[in-house]
Amino acid sequence: MRLVGPSGEQVGIVPLAKALELAQEYDLDLVEVAATARPPVCKLMDYGKFKYESAMKAREARKNQAHTVIKEMKLRPKIDPHDYDTKKGHVVRFLKQGDKVKITIMFRGREQSRPELGFRLLQRLAEDVQDLGFVESNPKQDGRNMIMVLGPHKKKTEAMAEAREAQAARKAGRQPQQDESEQDQEQEHEQQAQAPADAG
Repeated sequence: MRLVGPSGEQVGIVPLAKALELAQEYDLDLVEVAATARPPVCKLMDYGKFKYESAMKAREARKNQAHTVIKEMKLRPKIDPHDYDTKKGHVVRFLKQGDKVKITIMFRGREQSRPELGFRLLQRLAEDVQDLGFVESNPKQDGRNMIMVLGPHKKKTEAMAEAREAQAARKAGRQPQQDESEQDQEQEHEQQAQAPADAG
């Protein structure tokens, strides 16, 4: 077999008995890393540590992986201005988080004969959030509904990184305040401790 040393150095082609002897000498495991190679390649390593490090790398990769989510927001053609602002706020939040947003205008009864109302509302919303997102799928009629998809300018990974930074900054900002309040409490305790002594 071709043997690779613990630091990645090439030991050369050695018989199995010699490889096992070296593994015992270094107090390491003999692990086959390329079974199909001719001759097969084995490496001297701490297999438990290797497995642990591989699991940690996989976990870190999963943590940084971004899943694109499509959020949905439903509106009515004759929406109240206050309700519109609330819904727009949700769309803004979703786009900031790096998610796509599917906007659905629901028509009821006679509203179906006035699709231009829904179209104008979707255009207005797209203009209101153009700093954060773009129209990925133009408004189209789908039965009683009209649908448009907005995509974020920011990638999900960027949004996640920014959110983590903001969270760390908030935690760091809170810390000094806690320290100050702890100092105030300590001073109060000292004053209370001194008060009976002064009275005596």
